[in-house]
Amino acid sequence: MRMPMPSVDSVKVAVRVRPFSQREKNSGSKCVISMNSRTTTTIQDPKNPEHVKTFTFDLAYWSHSGFQKDKYGVLVAADPSNNFAGQRDVFHDLGRGILDNAWEGYNATLLAYGQTGSGKSYSMIGFGANKGIIPNVCEELFQAIENQERNQEYQVAFSMLEIYNEQVRDLLSRNKKPAVLKVREDPQLGFYVDGLKSVPCSSYAQIERLMEQGTKIRTTASTNMNASSSRSHMVITIQFKQVFLDGDLTKQSTINLVDLAGSERQKSSGSEGDRLWEGSRVNLSLTNLGNVISTLADAAMGNKVLHVPYRDSVLTKLLQSSLGGNSRTTLIAAISPADICYEETLSTLRYAERAKKIRNKAVANTWKLTRESRTENSKLLLGCRTSRMAEHPACFLAENQCGIHTTQMSWAHQLEQAREEWGQQFMAIAQEQHMMKTFPHLLNVNEDPQLTGVLKYFIRPGSCAAGQAASNAITLRGLGILDKHASFTNLDGKVTVTPHSKCKVIVNGVPISMKTKLQHLDRIILGSNSAYLYIGFPAERGSEDGDAGRFDYDFFQLERAAAEGVSVDTLGATSGRDGKPDTSVLAVFHDYVKLMPLVAEANQMSEELQKGLKMELKVKNLASSDSRGYDLQKEVMVKVTSQRTHEVWIWSKAKFINRKFLMEELYQRFLDGGDSYVAQEVDPFWDPVEIVLLGSAHVWLQSLAYCMKLEEQVEFLNCDGLEEAVLHMYITPCSATGQAHTEEDMVVDPSEMLGKRMDFQIHIVRCLGIKWLKEDARRGIQLGYRIYDLPNVLYTKPVWKNMNPQIEETVQFVTLTTSREFLNYLQTNALIVDLWGLQEGCAERSCSPQDFLVTDEGYIMLDTKATAPVLSTGQTASNHVSELYLKLLKVEQETEQLRNINRALKEENMFLKESLAKIGSSQQAQKPSSALKITGMAVQLPSAKDIDQICAPGATYDGELARVLKLFYQSMNMARGQFLRLRHYKPPGNDQMLRQFIHKQGQMLKDFGDLFESSLWKLKNDVALIIKKKTAYDLSNKNSTPTENVSCEDYVNFQCAY
Repeated sequence: MRMPMPSVDSVKVAVRVRPFSQREKNSGSKCVISMNSRTTTTIQDPKNPEHVKTFTFDLAYWSHSGFQKDKYGVLVAADPSNNFAGQRDVFHDLGRGILDNAWEGYNATLLAYGQTGSGKSYSMIGFGANKGIIPNVCEELFQAIENQERNQEYQVAFSMLEIYNEQVRDLLSRNKKPAVLKVREDPQLGFYVDGLKSVPCSSYAQIERLMEQGTKIRTTASTNMNASSSRSHMVITIQFKQVFLDGDLTKQSTINLVDLAGSERQKSSGSEGDRLWEGSRVNLSLTNLGNVISTLADAAMGNKVLHVPYRDSVLTKLLQSSLGGNSRTTLIAAISPADICYEETLSTLRYAERAKKIRNKAVANTWKLTRESRTENSKLLLGCRTSRMAEHPACFLAENQCGIHTTQMSWAHQLEQAREEWGQQFMAIAQEQHMMKTFPHLLNVNEDPQLTGVLKYFIRPGSCAAGQAASNAITLRGLGILDKHASFTNLDGKVTVTPHSKCKVIVNGVPISMKTKLQHLDRIILGSNSAYLYIGFPAERGSEDGDAGRFDYDFFQLERAAAEGVSVDTLGATSGRDGKPDTSVLAVFHDYVKLMPLVAEANQMSEELQKGLKMELKVKNLASSDSRGYDLQKEVMVKVTSQRTHEVWIWSKAKFINRKFLMEELYQRFLDGGDSYVAQEVDPFWDPVEIVLLGSAHVWLQSLAYCMKLEEQVEFLNCDGLEEAVLHMYITPCSATGQAHTEEDMVVDPSEMLGKRMDFQIHIVRCLGIKWLKEDARRGIQLGYRIYDLPNVLYTKPVWKNMNPQIEETVQFVTLTTSREFLNYLQTNALIVDLWGLQEGCAERSCSPQDFLVTDEGYIMLDTKATAPVLSTGQTASNHVSELYLKLLKVEQETEQLRNINRALKEENMFLKESLAKIGSSQQAQKPSSALKITGMAVQLPSAKDIDQICAPGATYDGELARVLKLFYQSMNMARGQFLRLRHYKPPGNDQMLRQFIHKQGQMLKDFGDLFESSLWKLKNDVALIIKKKTAYDLSNKNSTPTENVSCEDYVNFQCAY
């Protein structure tokens, strides 16, 4: 037989944006997606609105807004003129294309890709009246079959599997515990799942029941294995065969409908930092799928490709024909519109952009029957001319030339067996529906909306024990659920729940320890995170039951977070001009709530596996700011503490999620009865000991710009905004020899230092009350800081086993040519000193002199931009030239200082000459004999006392005024420091400490007010005294010219201004 020629087709790619979720609405999220046509998708960076990127795909579906519900509950366009795309629109473009390919005999594949919660499952499965692509494809397939000719036979078989952690589970298996199936390879068939159940179907109703059954098994397995469905792939396969009984042609198509796992984009810093990142098999499937797509995209672009890594994971093995093989493939990328999901959305769009470059070579699967098969068909045709397909089905007649083998069992016999299973299943479904109308019950609530409400646990009259034991009336599975966990009592029209011993039971977000009455639609969490919605007696249910859908997984977690005191306000969200909280804080809050149940599960696994770890959520930079006082970017992290050794680790969000997957794998091995012991280097509960950032202190540098000495006692604030320790330090302006400057060296205007040399010392004296050592006295600390353009961090020497260590380390810095930028830095920035916690066995932080640019005296140079071309820190071959250059700069600085002194002396000399001339003219009028001889004669100079009386007043009053202003600047700097400490002083989370907090805050406000008032009072009095002296001098010196007088009015105005 001549094989049909393959058609080369690119992967068809569609993008669909969903509406805001309820959580996104509550947080005031902004839409960053726009679709100006049916093919373009534009995304805007929320942090940089001018940065916009546009992608072009085959189809772009706007499902974000512009819709309403019709009378059947189906979402339709609110206005026929808008571009809203509903479920029927998506099916019309994508689903019908799949059906058309199947009827022609081509294999067809539909992949749904996107982050968790982006709407993948909604597009594929649908919800309620809004059916997705899969049910619509199946329904229309059977409708089309009903309208075909009677002389054709149509055989439809349905299978459903799940891939989780590189394991394949049959979702149609009738076994209580579905076996793990193997993926094998056939030389002609390629990769296939050995032992996968394929159920013959004669109607859409049967497929609908099979999907419900598969979903229930998937939910149960997810609960038993403590595995999130968002991390598993679901593959539905429909085998569709057309047999033309009066001809010699047969067509067969395989339709693969794949709902991929959530494609959460982990930050590279978090993922690459984990030594066990590659160890999790959960991460393997999507990573390898991305590698396959990238490789095939490179090949389509003409690049040389030696190997396509299909064999690297189970998923890519099964999708080999769909990607680059014999299939017509469509990818639908589901994206979120919210600004807080920008990174994940952009990653999804880039993924889809690569996928559209892939080229497939699809071949119609048609073949001719042998003569014997045609004879057999003729006999069958005579018997089924007047019969319907379901009543007299034909057999798989021939062995096709593509290598698909005939089954041992006839098609009719397979359908008969399927009908028997339907009968048993229909009885169970009818009984369950009757009980739902009669008894109060629990409905499971899952992170995946498709799996919510699948499991039902009925509370019959009397007492019903609930737990892991099979003897219980209600058998539950899940982390932290014990054999006898709780009892539900149905008595006298009331239902109560009672926890057993110390078992964890939460009702409406609040942990309970005694008998509690349940109300209709109460929320119950058993163990770590097994969530259930209580449905009360029929009499309690009313019209509000339609609102039960609002009690989704997110509602449970938000309610639990609120009960634990976690909210947007506690994370430090500040309202902007529009009254809405900061979006960055909202994103952190969402991450926090999302990780809360995962941390609870991880702690439970640690307890059951006896690992002795306690994990708790923290927010990095919760109360931290940068050197200018602006809040730093916040992010969620997990603090891990060993309860045995008191060792502490800090894990990023990405690292924790990866470790959680590895913990699940180890825990599953433990549940299966295997050995849960693993070597330390591959243990997800262990890490090498590391140094830990405990907190940061801010020391404002403004006083340094005025050459004023600064002494500070400032708090180290930890990630919760609480005091971790107190730092005592000095910042002292000094000479080139290290001698501290006095008040006389202070400057009124920082610009006076422009272009000059500036030396100063940072002297760290001690740390006081270090809580890190209160918890474990064997620990140590180090301090680190970096100022201005210093290329590396300076660290103090480590100090161990001392709660109040004396540091006593001094470093001198120098700027040879002080720039305007450096002076601005001093006036607007703070020196940030980090407190690091040391643990036994961890690597200490250090710095080398080679890391910095230093002078001959060993002082560290700052503000080196002007000298950077010559004085590069990496320059080792020209050290001699650098030393000469430094000496030259020093000579130039000294020369410039001499010039300034000379200029000042000239000005003073001119002033003295003018004063002497005035005195001489006065004396000549009174005593002509004593006239001054200017030319050729010695000049009779006034005595030193006379000069002091003449020159001193103006200079003295100006000097006194400068000194007063300097003192005022110094006191204002102290007041500013007190104000900043007051600003960062946060209320405690414990109500019992609130009174102490209010008292301390009041005292701080009083101290600040007293300092401010006393500074102003002293300034007024000092200026008034200067004015009084000057006025008295002016009245006594009547011979002074008007230009020599300093205006008293100016001083008065100055005084009034303050």
